Amino acid sequence: MTTPMIARIADHLFWLGRYVERADATARLLNVTRTLGLDADGPEADVWRPIIIATGEEDPYTARHPGDVDGEEVERYLTWDEASPVSLVRTVRAARENAWAVRSTTSLEVWQAINELHLWLDGPDGRRMFDRSRHEFYRRIQRFAQLLFGLTQSTMLHDQALDLVWLGVLLERAGQVARAIDVHHHALMGQADQAVDAMIWLAVLRVCSGYEPFARRRPGQATGPNVAEFLLLEKDFPRSIRFAVSEAHAALARLCPPGTPAGQRSVARLLTLRGWIDALDPAAAQRDLHAILTHVVDETAALGSLLWDDLFSGRTGA
Repeated sequence: MTTPMIARIADHLFWLGRYVERADATARLLNVTRTLGLDADGPEADVWRPIIIATGEEDPYTARHPGDVDGEEVERYLTWDEASPVSLVRTVRAARENAWAVRSTTSLEVWQAINELHLWLDGPDGRRMFDRSRHEFYRRIQRFAQLLFGLTQSTMLHDQALDLVWLGVLLERAGQVARAIDVHHHALMGQADQAVDAMIWLAVLRVCSGYEPFARRRPGQATGPNVAEFLLLEKDFPRSIRFAVSEAHAALARLCPPGTPAGQRSVARLLTLRGWIDALDPAAAQRDLHAILTHVVDETAALGSLLWDDLFSGRTGA
């Protein structure tokens, strides 16, 4: 990085961004899937199993809840289960812990918003809203996440700290969107008729807040291949994989410009991923979708580990 920053602080900022994005993504998945479950005619397990797979919790969930996948159990597991590292209560708590550690580096408004979300979710008001209205419960978490994203942009200095928060947000987003597309593509498309197929892919768009942007680009074309291509390659949509990877690389390049001792391996790897995505053509994206999405998930995970070695461990990457 161009000016000294304690590696521990950099790590907290990065993970603050990742955890807020993760909470937002999980709330989106749960909210949209609940609506899909009410509309779909197929087995409940076919609707809810993709969420368990997308969050990486298939084995732990199955061990705790053997038998058919039950929507109510999935919602409670991914919201309240203290043993699950991706549950909303665990994710928001982790975001708060990281925000507390860097409260003098971000802004008072950022700290107050994440603390308010944690206190609400961890207290009786959150439980009451969950029991009364799941839609409003998940929407509240999404609104808090969007508030936090806006507050980082509008109340923090546009310097290294902000780049680190958004590097975390964008890498998490790229991986989450890739998982959401791949799981629905793999687990549901083969079982659905044309009408259900369209409903499923419209749900995937809504998970990514992409319904209106997609309709502007491709009115009346909500097929699986078209939706997947849009969420993978659309350069002007902030929740597409291409956009997230491109902006993540830009943030990391500002943090670690040429000539700085740390971070160059991470910059090079992220640049390679960015170039690889930019070079994909739509036909290849549709033909090899699973392999492409798996590569994105693997690379964003590997970049998290490499960033630890390069920037956050206090050692200079070799």
